[in-house]
Amino acid sequence: ARHRAVVMSLLRRAAIRAVGAARAAAGALPGFAAQQQQQGVAAAATSAARLVKTTAYDVGSSTNIKWHESHVTRDVREKLLGQKGCVLWFTGLSGSGKSTLAYTVEHALAERGKLAYVLDGDNIRHGLCKNLGFTAEDREENIRRIGEVSTLYADTGVITLVSFISPYRGDRDAVRALMPEGDFIEVYMRIPLSVCEERDPKGLYKAARAGKIKGFTGIDDPYEEPLKPEIQIQVAEEGGDLAPPAEMAQTVIEYLEKNNYL
Repeated sequence: ARHRAVVMSLLRRAAIRAVGAARAAAGALPGFAAQQQQQGVAAAATSAARLVKTTAYDVGSSTNIKWHESHVTRDVREKLLGQKGCVLWFTGLSGSGKSTLAYTVEHALAERGKLAYVLDGDNIRHGLCKNLGFTAEDREENIRRIGEVSTLYADTGVITLVSFISPYRGDRDAVRALMPEGDFIEVYMRIPLSVCEERDPKGLYKAARAGKIKGFTGIDDPYEEPLKPEIQIQVAEEGGDLAPPAEMAQTVIEYLEKNNYL
């Protein structure tokens, strides 16, 4: 306790000296420059006060944690970008076209001068989630991690395109619950298993049917369909053909325009 008191005293003295020096410098500056310097002084004083009054707490298994608020709000970031941050969550069976559509939407938005970024399930397993497998527990943790990351992306004002099978409804709902109302936009690639298996772009269905892959979604692991997705993409009535990616992307873009994200 005595050590903490000494540290706090030193911090207060340092803050007072810094503020005093800044004020003296501000007095020598004319007009607008002085005003800017004085605003910096106020910010420094506020930061110093927060530093002295900081209290820590526990979060999960972590101890001595403190949430730090930015002086730049989300509204400011979104005004800089000229768009509203959100998470477009593409879900569906393997081979349903999630990543193809997500990257097509990203490209279309870039052509409009809008900032978007794709978080792809396979790509994320190269780094952030490379220590996870495909058990129910690992799938849950996989979605939890990307849910937290996508929440941060949306908060920066970026239109975030998440392409994950995310087979369990509860996991997707948990991600939705992390975000403010309207940030989470579920895009359900409602493509029948038969169509996905016929397409089989990675040869995964063939391997799963041969018993070489265990716990494969749609074969020996369930996929829980969204109940009320904001956007639904499905095959044509006749022939089971998917619309061209650019056409499907336009459906997504129109939703964003209609709901004032662009």
